Amino acid sequence: MSKLSAKLKEELLALIPPMIFFFVALNLVAIVRMLMLKGTGIPLSTPLQAFVAALILAKAVLIADMLPLINRYPNKPLVYNVAWKTAIYLALATVIHYLERLVDFWKAAGSFAAANQKLLAVIVWQHFWAVEILLAMLILSYSTVTELGRVIGADKLRQIFFSPQAAVHG
Repeated sequence: MSKLSAKLKEELLALIPPMIFFFVALNLVAIVRMLMLKGTGIPLSTPLQAFVAALILAKAVLIADMLPLINRYPNKPLVYNVAWKTAIYLALATVIHYLERLVDFWKAAGSFAAANQKLLAVIVWQHFWAVEILLAMLILSYSTVTELGRVIGADKLRQIFFSPQAAVHG
């Protein structure tokens, strides 16, 4: 196997866990949005949009994880890195969430500025913030589990979650 194909395989394998997590999470968000927006005429997300957003968010998380500032608190209690990573990932998710809404308006308006102006005029902020709260909780759970995996090891974490308890304690 060449170095390039080995690196591509490594990248794809690293991308799978966050992509699956964010695909499920974003589909939950889409369901909540659908329930909130039913009958309003506001366009809803499709599973394909959730997949693309999950792919983008997963790649953004992997890129953010390579930045030196991401593990800012290696010698502090775990909650510091969890909170820090949650804030960074949530900022990325918020941008993606806003851009996802903006794309729908951009198609109709024809320009970025007009689309942004139209979106800001019609956005239901309570719905936007409700989705943000849901995203924050999902990202907090993702950050918590990944940080636990980093500290105790992926194999031990997998064993804790997927092995019978007797095997974990024995």
